[in-house]
Amino acid sequence: MQISLKSWTLFLCIFVVGSTWCWAQYTPYFQNYDLSQYNAGNQNWDISKAKDGRLYVANNNGLLEYDGLNWELYTIPNKTTLRSVLAHDQKIFIGSYEEFGFFEKNKTGKLLYNSLTKGLHTDDFLNQEFWQILPLKEAIVFRSFLNIYIYEKGTIKKITPNSTVMSCTVIDDELYVSTLNEGIFKLVNGQLQAYLFDEKLVGSKVVSLSKNGQNLLITTALQGAFLFDGKRLDSWNEEIATELKKYQANSFSTLPSGDMIFGTIQNGLYVTNSTGDVKYHINRANGLINNTILSQYLSDDGQLWVGLDNGISSIDLKSASTFYNDVSGKLGAVYDVVNYKGRIYIGSNTGLYFLDNNNDLQFIPGSQGQVWDLKIIEGDLVCGHNNGTFLVKEAGLELISAQTGGWVIARAPGKESTYIQGTYAGLVSLKKINGNWESKHLGKTTIPIRFLVFDDEHTAWAAHAYKGLYRIRFNENLNTIISVQNYEHKGLSSVYNVRVHKVKNDICIKTNDGWQKYEAILDSIVPHKVLNDTFGEDSYIISDDDTDALVLKRQDVISIKSLDGNSSDVSLESKHIKDRIILGYENVSGIGSNQLALNLNDGFMIIDKNGPQSEYKIFEPKLDEIKIDGHSVELAEGNDLEVPNRYKSLTLELSSPKSTNYHFEYAIVNIDSTHWYKVEDGEIQLSNLGYGEYYLNIRTKKGANDVSKSIALNLNVLPPWYKSKIGFLVYFILSAFIIVLFYYLHKRKINKEQALITRKYEDEQKKMLKEKTIENEKRIVELKNESLESEVELKSKQLANTAMALVKKNETLLELKNELVVHKSAFENYYAYKKLIKKIDGSIGHDDEWSIFEYNFNQVHQEFFNQIQDKHPNLTPKDLKICAYIKMDLSTKEIAPLMNISVRGVETQRYRLKQKLDLESDKSVVDYVRNFK
Repeated sequence: MQISLKSWTLFLCIFVVGSTWCWAQYTPYFQNYDLSQYNAGNQNWDISKAKDGRLYVANNNGLLEYDGLNWELYTIPNKTTLRSVLAHDQKIFIGSYEEFGFFEKNKTGKLLYNSLTKGLHTDDFLNQEFWQILPLKEAIVFRSFLNIYIYEKGTIKKITPNSTVMSCTVIDDELYVSTLNEGIFKLVNGQLQAYLFDEKLVGSKVVSLSKNGQNLLITTALQGAFLFDGKRLDSWNEEIATELKKYQANSFSTLPSGDMIFGTIQNGLYVTNSTGDVKYHINRANGLINNTILSQYLSDDGQLWVGLDNGISSIDLKSASTFYNDVSGKLGAVYDVVNYKGRIYIGSNTGLYFLDNNNDLQFIPGSQGQVWDLKIIEGDLVCGHNNGTFLVKEAGLELISAQTGGWVIARAPGKESTYIQGTYAGLVSLKKINGNWESKHLGKTTIPIRFLVFDDEHTAWAAHAYKGLYRIRFNENLNTIISVQNYEHKGLSSVYNVRVHKVKNDICIKTNDGWQKYEAILDSIVPHKVLNDTFGEDSYIISDDDTDALVLKRQDVISIKSLDGNSSDVSLESKHIKDRIILGYENVSGIGSNQLALNLNDGFMIIDKNGPQSEYKIFEPKLDEIKIDGHSVELAEGNDLEVPNRYKSLTLELSSPKSTNYHFEYAIVNIDSTHWYKVEDGEIQLSNLGYGEYYLNIRTKKGANDVSKSIALNLNVLPPWYKSKIGFLVYFILSAFIIVLFYYLHKRKINKEQALITRKYEDEQKKMLKEKTIENEKRIVELKNESLESEVELKSKQLANTAMALVKKNETLLELKNELVVHKSAFENYYAYKKLIKKIDGSIGHDDEWSIFEYNFNQVHQEFFNQIQDKHPNLTPKDLKICAYIKMDLSTKEIAPLMNISVRGVETQRYRLKQKLDLESDKSVVDYVRNFK
């Protein structure tokens, strides 16, 4: 599993030879890693580092790998405790219980285990643990307590000494084997030959052999150390030997400088010079996470890695700078450090302290509270305190000014023993007269002044603790303020967090917006381009004005710039101080000719300006593993990677094991080459990328501006299948098929249309003929209809004429009858008269005439009588006659003679007819009959 590196815990202290148990010691920087950080077993039996910078640890739970950011654990098949590890030639060799072999990376970057015991007989290593692995020319040596196994060119050779094997050492490409009771042997031509036997070593566990000048240094667990000159074996350096005997030596390393490192079981590490004199002692009492040193590994960059019984530690042995830390918790946050008369005084938020001759931290009574400033002036040590300003003496503190909050003291140029102090409530004059200090508040202003510098003998610049910049004029004796001029509106870019310094006779002002300077000719504040370009707009000075070096802080980086031009600039490693710096109140003071002290929480850092500093370079990132949807994939040559279109997540695992205190950044060049995305925990997570090519630049970054060269990765997110080559092939095939199909269908359509046109033409011809025939037939019918209509019209006319003739005839007969009736008396023969009248009446209502009329009427008005009788079966013949006459549009007057009745009789008959026809009162019988069909 992989664990993100948590914040580092820094433990720093002071060591003085002979005071092993003191609370505080000077030590090199070291850092502890506990179980919660690497998430594995507590015991770490062996450590090795590969050429690429990766650290490998033989842990209780398996093989730990550390790339500078993350820890990852690998296990072997039997999941037993690893006792030894060696990173050599791209392989990670390990030793365990009844097992040894190596891990090797596959093509996707994952470590896979290969056992070397498969070809061996089980009895050869039954119940054996392999405690040590060494490179020997082209071979690898595995050591257990009983045997030595030499792995070379794929074969394994077993060597069994006569006594228990306690350790093996390779010196000048020769293998030395130390046994418990038979002495030390040397491997010659594949055979062990006796090299040294001495009763002093019998029964002793030899921890290591190393060259010490022309001699051989032999370190034992409980018998101390010995020097062997080839003939005699003599005890070596009783001081360190005593410590080793008492606390049981267990591991050993030699630095290129000749310094030596002894790891013990009970009391941590001892760092000595080449003669064995102790320089540092690092144990649990001064910050080491555990006292039992199980293993150690010294890398080429001066880093000592220590495997502990409960954790892992790394120690920076390359830097000349050391640290002081109060592990008791009494000191608190340090604000100033001075070296006064050979004694270190420390001002903190809890009071004033000094280190006694035993390097114990001693509190000065009466100094409890915030100490802001420690200054050596006129041979005296002056303490600027929250409660006032004090003179520090052997017996304690002496108050010389009751003005609270002594932040800063500046010497008045041209005036002997005269100083101006900035306090919570304005400026105070401090003068030493006849050996006594006198103070006076200068009045005029009561603003809190934290920064103060003199421009000339009577002019000073003062920066408000929080807001504003002021130019202050003093009188001749500097005991009165003449004027206080606010420069807030004279070009000051920002009134907040103003700092004022004098750099090479220029009044330089630092604000939130960068560096500015005072231009006397303009009497204005103007930008300081040189400092902005050289120091950086976000940097600020943290050193005292009286030091011979200019110390700057910019973000997490502290750099030392020499003002004399005789020495090169120095930058401090930010990881050493990152979690302990007092933001806004950083202070560097001189405590020796070449030494500076940087205040920290619970201590301070001593910087040797001329000594070597650790150079933590950064290197290009490495692409360790690529995962697509959780599955590892292989990267093609040229750093080209094809990504499936429908992927869910793309993970790029990065490392830069040789870099320290770093992170990664990446930019997508073809989208925005100037925008860099910060990478958390060494993993780039990409998702929702549309198809197309993406050109990634990945780099390592440290601090604000320190970046490595970039590596390039070309991502090609494949298009969906319908936009890929396969898709285009499918489209081509479909297109060709569609074209052929279209051609076929088109041709078929054309043939069909031609057939349809032919058929249509034929049908149209037939239709035209048919229509012509129908038209002709229709014409014939029309002609017949016209003939019939003419005939009907003629018959109607004939019918009408017949009816009219009948009307005329009947009218004439009626008139004749009426005349006869009138002249009835003229007839002599009454019988003749009646006969004549009867004939006349018979002629008027002759039935034959009505039959003829009915026939002709039906010819004109087809089946009129039948239809009206079907609908109204109760109609009488007389009713039908009236209907016929109404149908012929004859008036009442014309109907009367035809029916041989009076006009009134016709009207009566029509009224009866209306009732028989069941017509409503508002309906006309004439309209009904005329429109009846």
